[in-house]
Amino acid sequence: MATQLNGGDNSDLIATLQARVKELEAENARLLSQLANCQIQEVEKKFHGTDAKEKKSRKGNRKSGEKIENVPGYNSRFMNHHSKRYVALKVMYFGKRYYGFASEAQMEPTVESEIFKALEKTRLLVGDRKESQYSRCGRTDKGVSSVGQVIALFLRSNLKISGSNDVGSGEIALESQYEREIDYVRVLNRVLPNDIRIMGWCPVPVNFHARFSCLSRQYKYFFWKENLNILAMESAGKKLIGEHDFRNFCKMDAANVHNYRRNITSLEMSPTDVRYGDNELWVIKIRGSAFLWHQVRCMVAVLFMIGKGLESPNVIDMLLDTTSIPRKPQYTMASEVPLVLQSCEFEDIKFICSSDSGEALHVHLVNECQSYQLEAAIFHEALINCVPLSEDQPTRERKKKPSHVPIMLRPTEPSYEERRSKFDSKHEDHIHTAHLNIVGLPT
Repeated sequence: MATQLNGGDNSDLIATLQARVKELEAENARLLSQLANCQIQEVEKKFHGTDAKEKKSRKGNRKSGEKIENVPGYNSRFMNHHSKRYVALKVMYFGKRYYGFASEAQMEPTVESEIFKALEKTRLLVGDRKESQYSRCGRTDKGVSSVGQVIALFLRSNLKISGSNDVGSGEIALESQYEREIDYVRVLNRVLPNDIRIMGWCPVPVNFHARFSCLSRQYKYFFWKENLNILAMESAGKKLIGEHDFRNFCKMDAANVHNYRRNITSLEMSPTDVRYGDNELWVIKIRGSAFLWHQVRCMVAVLFMIGKGLESPNVIDMLLDTTSIPRKPQYTMASEVPLVLQSCEFEDIKFICSSDSGEALHVHLVNECQSYQLEAAIFHEALINCVPLSEDQPTRERKKKPSHVPIMLRPTEPSYEERRSKFDSKHEDHIHTAHLNIVGLPT
């Protein structure tokens, strides 16, 4: 009986202690939040100052702050101490020296990691990344560039609550959407690396998601025409337009992606105004609602084989027929360097940039273009100053290029079903092993 009572007392004591621990954790979180807000206020006073009129305005409207919840881009939880705003940023970057856009690549540097360093340095970030409700439109790979990437997150805001001092009236007037707001483009571009720039910003609703709210994306792929058969490539490209199963035109991620149907709305090829000698720079423009991993580079690789006369345009039809060709033939993707994420389209999103920031951005990009043209001029100077071969100097025989193996005769990768079966088998083995470890049995 005594044992039972002691057991009951112990269980009550444990429950009481657990409840107290939760209370202390909640109190600690509250105090940390207050401390963070105080630090933000001190930083704001240091850099911008706070006049008495603004203090009075904040105090007079504090009780009715919750009504701002209904205004797109605002969160009243921080209005008592420091306002923040949900915004979308349009980002440009030259991807050659980066290990992709996303910081999850676990290789540095990435474009995303550089952006967050800038956000922290300028103290625009409120809270950590998770609290900022961060989202990105696309995850471009290593070496891929963009002039239209879009991210969204909560940032510090200058917006103040203004209007009647009569709190009971419930009438709250907000300042203009953009007037007196922080110039996000100017502030961030001052500290970002030269090959990353913010092109514009736009306030967005709190339910906006840079990836899932995107209506369409457009990529551009630049290439030198050389001896490519453009007509054959255009004929093949038309076959890619529409909704198809593109599992033979991507790097398959069977663990996370189960639907490989995507809709390509347009695919066009056109010359640019750039030439080098007799060669002409062309561009492929591809627009779609969404894209698979490496999809654009795989499509371009097959189009190049067709342009070189190594494959018939009909190979596109065969690769899109996943019932007959369930396993992707092995082939090398097109290079990542000429690929550019051109634009991400959204409904009712119009990016803005102040005139001063726009002018500074224009000057910076012109300087970068001129810098790269200078480098090209030096390489061209080296080219024309190569030591000429004398007529009696023997020339080495050119290396023979490996003969082309038709795509349909090449080794194939595992099908989606085979990959899933292997993945599920490993997952079941892992669960079984974990269960044996729990019950203490040998594995």
